[in-house]
Amino acid sequence: MTSASYRLGVDIGGTFTDVVLEGAGGQVSTKVLTTYAAPENAIIDGMQQVCAKAGITPAEITQIIHGTTLATNALIERRGAKTALITTEGFRDVIEMRTESRFEQYDLNLTLPEPLLPRQMRFTVAERVNAKGEMMIELDPEEVRKVAERIKAAGFESVAVGLIHAYLNPAHEQMIRDILAEVVPDVAVSLSSEVSPQMREYERFNTVLANAYIKPLMASYLGRLEERLAGEGVTCRIFLMHSGGGIISIANAAEFPVRLVESGPAGGAVFAAHIAARYGLDKVLSFDMGGTTAKICLIKNQTPKTSRVFEVARTYRFKKGSGMPISIPVIDMVEIGAGGGSLAHVDAMRQIRVGPESAGSEPGPACYGRGGARPAVTDADLMLGKLDPANFAGGSIALDPDASAAALESELGQTLEMDAVEAAFGVAEVVDENMANAARVHAVENGEDLGDYTMIAFGGAAPLHAGRLCEKLGIDRCLVPPGAGVGSAIGFLRAPFSFEANRSVYMKLSDFAPDTIRTLLTDLQAEATGFVRTCDAEAPILSEFKVYMRYTGQGWEIPIDLTEAQAMNPDAATFQARFEEEYAKLFGRTVAGMDIEITVWSVNATTPPEEVARLDEAAPGATATAQGERQLFDPAEARFFDAAVVDRTTMAEGQVAHGPAAVTEDETTIILPASRNALRQPDGCIDMIAKD
Repeated sequence: MTSASYRLGVDIGGTFTDVVLEGAGGQVSTKVLTTYAAPENAIIDGMQQVCAKAGITPAEITQIIHGTTLATNALIERRGAKTALITTEGFRDVIEMRTESRFEQYDLNLTLPEPLLPRQMRFTVAERVNAKGEMMIELDPEEVRKVAERIKAAGFESVAVGLIHAYLNPAHEQMIRDILAEVVPDVAVSLSSEVSPQMREYERFNTVLANAYIKPLMASYLGRLEERLAGEGVTCRIFLMHSGGGIISIANAAEFPVRLVESGPAGGAVFAAHIAARYGLDKVLSFDMGGTTAKICLIKNQTPKTSRVFEVARTYRFKKGSGMPISIPVIDMVEIGAGGGSLAHVDAMRQIRVGPESAGSEPGPACYGRGGARPAVTDADLMLGKLDPANFAGGSIALDPDASAAALESELGQTLEMDAVEAAFGVAEVVDENMANAARVHAVENGEDLGDYTMIAFGGAAPLHAGRLCEKLGIDRCLVPPGAGVGSAIGFLRAPFSFEANRSVYMKLSDFAPDTIRTLLTDLQAEATGFVRTCDAEAPILSEFKVYMRYTGQGWEIPIDLTEAQAMNPDAATFQARFEEEYAKLFGRTVAGMDIEITVWSVNATTPPEEVARLDEAAPGATATAQGERQLFDPAEARFFDAAVVDRTTMAEGQVAHGPAAVTEDETTIILPASRNALRQPDGCIDMIAKD
């Protein structure tokens, strides 16, 4: 970075919009309430604040990297464009039939989620491509024109095209796009062969539908954002964080907005991986808790775990299988409705439940004084002494403890015969146990023991809950980095330009075809590199190769990483050895005498990651100076303590805060339970360590 370089990271969350400006003089940041009706307003407000702090004008910003929940919220709230689906005759109801599995086996009254589009908005054409990509039934252009005329007459804004086996042969999908361009030139079109060229039509159709559903909305938003920034004198390029942990151009983001669905959480995982590299940590649990959700991700060898399918808009207590599957490259994480704004209630069994409904920023928790009357996690934290009512969000929002107490007593206390503090204790324990249970399940599914892990906590609410979460999970060490309250936005500034191209081509090892593989991977490498070149025309580009393999007869594959030499000089014995090595790590054994098959091929093109110097860690020294004391509730002890209040900005390298204590800063507060001490490391991280 040159002395004249200023980079802006912007993360729009469900409650707060985080803005970070990074330049030669370091970082400045702010949190502003998200403006739902026009999200760009919060960005402009936050940008003006950080520019004023840094003493520059917005025109001096040289790069903006942005992540947003806009795409996710549009899918959850079903407020996208009026969208049609064109599919192969006989496959009209794939998105409604789902996989015919039950995500809650013993619920006799199970209600399956409604598909994104009702049946009357789904159209079919007579055509067929077989599983080898061969034409079986040619597409009739006149039939397509008739469908296009119906779409035009009905006033559709966007069209998703998903034909059976189009990932192998996209000719028919491309023909439909050409005809739609003639008949309905203003309609947005998304092809499954471009958005998600992978097998499994249920996932592929949902993915292209989601892309088409949010495409006009995202194009409109990105256009408004560019206009508003130009009005502020900002002329630099704008990039978007994508779900796979990299950055793409605004043009690519507008074309494939479904890749933005997990953009904010992906930035947080990149941020945690950067911290892990600085400390030389190979096993990290990334814990990101904001105003609406909590995100948990496993990071091994300083690299977040990735996947190619995830779910959005889960409708059944965030139960796996109850949402809409999206088949794109994504950082693999578990996300639950547990944030500072998550609302608490008493269920029919007189149990306290928290989330997934959130107060968001409008009206917000009861203590915000913006009209919210129901208790949120933030209200519970305030009652337990975790928050200073006069210094929340750097003093920009004054909190009202009386409003929190009234909400907790009216919604929970009267039903359960509790006072406000006891109700707050219940809310805090429920939300912490929900997060701990999600982390345990995620670890077990990946064959990991969290006792060997270090937690990295960030997001506005995570440092408030990380200490208790570590107690529940048996984790001895937790790092809270500088800027933890705006961690995802900082992660955007650490992410490389990258794009992952993938394709489904079925092949057994017994039918291994080296020339076909070499050509396929070369094509994917060129496709991915082309996307990255739209962001950076000069930087070196690295290629990461991956194949998805399974034993014949199995339903799902596991990812296998290959070196460039292994990918470009394919050998069946090498592929088998790599598969058996990874399979044994995950399941403890291999299966003898069975053929192995490859279903998906992937190449990720990326600019080189930022080099991270290994930190020389500090040894414990003097006790940090306390600025005062306050009553702080320790859930493990179930009572209040007189806790020291330490200003994080005054802690010197090596100084220690002894729990119970509260380490305060403008954007969050680190709560140290009685079981923990905190050491200030040379890079500003607060190192929370279990007492002996």
